[in-house]
Amino acid sequence: MHVAKEANLQAVSAGGAAGELSALYQKINWRLLPFLLVGYLFAYLDRVNIGFAKLQMQSDLGFSDAAYGVGAGIFFIGYVLFELPSNLMLPKVGARKTFSRILILWGITSASMLFVHSVPMFYAMRFLLGVFEAGFAPGIIYYLSCWYGPQRMARAIALVFLAGPLGGIIGGPLSAWLITSLSGTAGLAGWQWMFLAEGLPCILLGIAAGFFLPNRPADVGWLSQGEKQLLEAELTTATAPHSFWAVARNPRIYVLAAAYFCIIATIYALSFWLPSLIAAQGVTDTLQLGRYSALPYIAAAFAMYYMGRRSDRVGERRLHCAIPAAVGGLLLAASIFTDGHLTASLVLLTLAISAFWMAYTVFWAMPSEHIKGQAAAGGIALINTIGLSGGFWGPAIIGWAKVSTGNSHLGILIIAALPITAACIILVSKPPAAR
Repeated sequence: MHVAKEANLQAVSAGGAAGELSALYQKINWRLLPFLLVGYLFAYLDRVNIGFAKLQMQSDLGFSDAAYGVGAGIFFIGYVLFELPSNLMLPKVGARKTFSRILILWGITSASMLFVHSVPMFYAMRFLLGVFEAGFAPGIIYYLSCWYGPQRMARAIALVFLAGPLGGIIGGPLSAWLITSLSGTAGLAGWQWMFLAEGLPCILLGIAAGFFLPNRPADVGWLSQGEKQLLEAELTTATAPHSFWAVARNPRIYVLAAAYFCIIATIYALSFWLPSLIAAQGVTDTLQLGRYSALPYIAAAFAMYYMGRRSDRVGERRLHCAIPAAVGGLLLAASIFTDGHLTASLVLLTLAISAFWMAYTVFWAMPSEHIKGQAAAGGIALINTIGLSGGFWGPAIIGWAKVSTGNSHLGILIIAALPITAACIILVSKPPAAR
């Protein structure tokens, strides 16, 4: 009887602690996630709005498909070169100053894309955009790991990285509207207005970050001492912190980076070329093209949030990442057989893009389970630095294929093979303590 009574008391106590923790994270969610989501939404939008600019910019400036593909992807070269230093500095400088610097500088650069008038200048501005945005996405992942325990990490990432699909949902119709409605206003082309309108808000976000974004839980006044202690207990794990150089010598990091390379190359190839792929099915109206381009991202937003929650609930990462990646690759390959059939093409592209974003979301819950302490910022950046170079190769492959063969089929097939390769890498390589 005494044992049963004690067990009941323990259960009530555990339930009370779980309720307190849930209330604590609800407060943290509302304080942090909306700002991070909006910031990443503009980051994604300013990376990929070049896909809509192409509809006017390419003919206005006389760019070839190959030049466009290289220019779209060269962003990632600048990003890769400067990402690791940015994230190694983040724990020392603090998230507030780091995110403020990144947002302001990339906002200025993105808006300045309106001055592009030649291929070399196009390459230079895209490269600088990558330099100034370097470290933002992995910085967000490290920042979240300072606030969220392993059981909540995937859904926190999913909520912030919903910005990717939201960038497609909002960015497609918005970019199409800006290009068509403002064309010729004040002597500027529609694509010039698009870059200006979508770049300037980042400067305001950067200023806001300098005032409102807390560096760490200990700094905030909106958490009580008891809540800070509860959060600290949630974040404490049995895994000892790693030094960055120990992380850099870990082969697992490079395996994860190889898988990420394949996923990222696919996501950005489709992000940059989606308007052109839909236009190839006979869609000529720019506003209609913007609406169609939003559809895959509406589905992806729901899919990635579902998969993030499910992965947290089940406590499994590898299959939740690998299976969507492989299925998405097969669906993308099948899309080359839908020429002339807009509905079939849209359905396959929508399902494929949703699958890739599911894989992307769950993928980023894996590194934080293996890298702890301040080294997590550098370790996550190292994975992202190596993997994000796929953002250059993906768009470039499709551009080169179009120039060489006259259509995008070969490029799409090469791109479709990449997420299937990622799935194989993830499935074959088991972490030391597989979840």
